[in-house]
Parts: sequence; C-alpha cells; structure tokens
Amino acid sequence: MTVLELAGLRKEYRTFRAEPTLAVDGLDLVIEHPGTVVGFLGPNGSGKTTTIRCMLGLIRPTAGTVRLLGEKMPSGAAAAIRRVGALVEQPKFFGDFTGRRNLRLLARIGGYSRSDMDRVLELVGLTDAAGMKFHKYSFGMKQRLAVAATLLKDPDLLVLDEPANGLDPAGIVEMRRMLRDLADSGKTVFVSSHQLGEIEQVCDRIVIINHGRVVAAGSVDEVMASGTQDRAVVQVERVDSALAVLLAAGYEAAGGSRPGTVVVESPPEDTSSITRTLADQGIYLQGLRIEGQNLEEVFLALTDGESGA
Repeated sequence: MTVLELAGLRKEYRTFRAEPTLAVDGLDLVIEHPGTVVGFLGPNGSGKTTTIRCMLGLIRPTAGTVRLLGEKMPSGAAAAIRRVGALVEQPKFFGDFTGRRNLRLLARIGGYSRSDMDRVLELVGLTDAAGMKFHKYSFGMKQRLAVAATLLKDPDLLVLDEPANGLDPAGIVEMRRMLRDLADSGKTVFVSSHQLGEIEQVCDRIVIINHGRVVAAGSVDEVMASGTQDRAVVQVERVDSALAVLLAAGYEAAGGSRPGTVVVESPPEDTSSITRTLADQGIYLQGLRIEGQNLEEVFLALTDGESGA
C-alpha cells in the first residue's frame, strides 16, 4: 500500500477583497515504501506547511487528490489519522510533572496502556529520565518527549515539522539517531526541516518544492546529482594570475572562499589538464582537490537561491 499520494494538489487562499493567494500549485508526490525517512524541503513560502496540512486533512485542497495510507483525504481522515503521529506544533506539557506523568495523562486520554508508555519512552531514549520533572529537561529531551507523545498510538507514519529546530549539536545527533531507529523499525518518517546537513545524513529520500511545485524528488544521491556539479579547488600563490589563465583557457573559474584558492566548476575528468594549463604559464600548484557538492548548494541551485528550507 502506498504511504502517501498527492496528485495535482492545489490550494488557494481567498479573502473577501484581495486576489486569491496560490500556496500550492499542482503538486505531485508519491511515497511508496514504508520504513524510510523522507525529507521535505523548500524555501519559506514554498507551500510546505500548506502541503502538510492538506496531507493531514486539516485543510481542504482547492483541487487535486490526497491519499494517506490508502484513505482519501479529508473524507477518510478519521481512519487515516489513527495510524499517523504528527508533530506540527509543540505540544503543551506540565512543567512540574515528570516526563512519565505527562505521558500518563496523554495515555489515559487516548486509552493507551502503561506498556505503551514504557515502549515510547524507550524508543525516544528517555527511560532513564522519565522520573525527571519536565521543566528540568533540556530542549532536546523536550523534543523527544513530544515525539514520544505522537508514538503512543504506534503509528505507521510519523510527520515531524522542524524536529531539530533549536537543538544543540548533541541534541541534533540524538534526534538523528532516533529518526533512523524509527525508520528501521518499519515506520515511515516524513520530516520537514531547515537543517539541510541533517537531512542529507538521515534521510533515504528527499523532496524539494518551490512555488508550490516539486522541483526534485528521489533518493539522496539522485537529488544531489540533479543540482550542481563537482568542482576542483586549486591552491596557488598567485590567485589573480591563475584565474586569468584558467578563464582564458575556457574554464569556468572563480576565486575561492579561502585565501590562495581558485575554484573550477565542472572540472574535466582528467584534472591533470588544469595543472598543465597553469604550469605552461609558469604557475605551479600547491594543491588540488575535488570537492563534492552538498545539499545546501543543490537546494539553492534548485530554488533559484531562495533561502529558508
């Protein structure tokens, strides 16, 4: 069964006096395989939040179809949401209650057992801290307790909006490990995040949207290949002279971000030609390395340099 299918999704926001605002424009997206971490990226205003709200049946699309875990949304929301854990806003916990007591309240409301509560505390790595009062939790621990609350129903799909936002490096590592463990247990994790480096490390698949449409989707390697190319970073003493020689020889080159470097975009497979070109003009290399692209560069290339994933 397909986890998520969006076909021709369109959402307009209308006001009484102003022209309609188009938030999502014919967006198509399919997630077929469970047990994966899917990164959902886009600049601010690209339609990410609207897409997630349409997915969860929180708002009705203007056009197009949404199928979540086999259910057509929003009419099938009651059946689908029972199998979905969503963290799109920070839940409210009682600061003077322990983590366990906060979860116990939610478990009673939802009709979940003590074993369910113990299971989710172990999943998010908070078993040893369950007896600590919530206000003493680090920000990362608070985030993990929020994820634990969404896991009480043992969902097939977990939707997380900015789960690593505000975390310190240790908290980010903990969150990364938790997301991978959840996927390895068979759950599909759909995560929207500004942390592009973390998305690159933790996700199996990436979806990038811009202006309400998908501009790239696929495995991490596939999406990386759709953006910028590798480049050669040349280290020399005479940067201006080296740059002039390379440009005259037809290379696409520019001064590097670090002193004493020149960057050659889309270098030839035989990089020795760069060395020969410079040596023929009496310029000798102090170093040359091939530098791979990262997700941030691919993201900016695919979204016309717009910031805010």
